[in-house]
Formats: sequence, C-alpha cells, structure tokens
Amino acid sequence: MEQAELQSWMEEVSLRYFEKPFKHQARFNSRLRTTGGRYLLRSHDIEMNPKYLSHYGKEYFTGIMKHELCHYHLHLENKGYMHRDQDFKALLRAVRAPRFCKAIEADIPKHTYVCEKCGQNFLRKRKFNVNRYACGKCGGKLRYISDGTQKSK
Repeated sequence: MEQAELQSWMEEVSLRYFEKPFKHQARFNSRLRTTGGRYLLRSHDIEMNPKYLSHYGKEYFTGIMKHELCHYHLHLENKGYMHRDQDFKALLRAVRAPRFCKAIEADIPKHTYVCEKCGQNFLRKRKFNVNRYACGKCGGKLRYISDGTQKSK
C-alpha cells in the first residue's frame, strides 16, 4: 500500500466514524516497533506501523486508525486526548476503537526473570546477565526462570 492510499483511507475513516475531516498527513513509519500508530502533537500528523496491516489485516488496522484519530480530533478540540482522559475513553467506546494494540508475535517477550526477594516477574525479549541488574521494585537479586520454550528447574 502506498502513502497516498493510506492518506485517503485515513480521510475516509475520519469522515465515516467521526463525521469530521482529517486535514493533516497520514504516513507509514516502519521504524515504529511497539505501537500500531502515533499521533504527533506538533504537526497533527499520524504515523502508522505497516507491520500491523500485514500481520493483522485491514479490519484491525482500521481500529488502530480510529484510535489515533481519537487523539487527533480531541486534541484539535482542546479536549482530553491522552489515554487517561475521560473524553478519550468515551470517544474510543463511541467509535469502537481499541485502547491498546496487540503485540506482534515476534515482539512478545520470551525470557522470564523473577526477584528472589519480592517475587516480581520480569518478561524480556533479550536475555541479560542477572549479576549486573537488580529488581526495580525492591532491589533484590534476580533469577532467570525460562526462555519461553521450556520450563527450567
């Protein structure tokens, strides 16, 4: 899909679900890793992660577009546009947009660590040396549990 197609799709979604025009730029940003999209406060542009379109399809991607358009329209109307704001939560429900994105399977953490002192679990994508880090909650010693494929003793 080209940038021009994304732009017209974003404009169509905005008119259909919000009955308001989208007057700024929509573009793909393949550098986004942990999010499906991003609303840029200063320029009012929206960047979308193309991996979510290829991985989950058009219907789910439209939901991400609606989520970002909630940020967009509320910000332009000087209403609460942040995730914690009631205006934002209400508009998400009204247009049936997801509040958070699913993780793309390649991005799901696969290494598990546990604090020996407080029992807090830590999930990480990359393995690290437990002797160099401590629990962020209590400062206790960390222990490696598993790599997600098999349970170790």
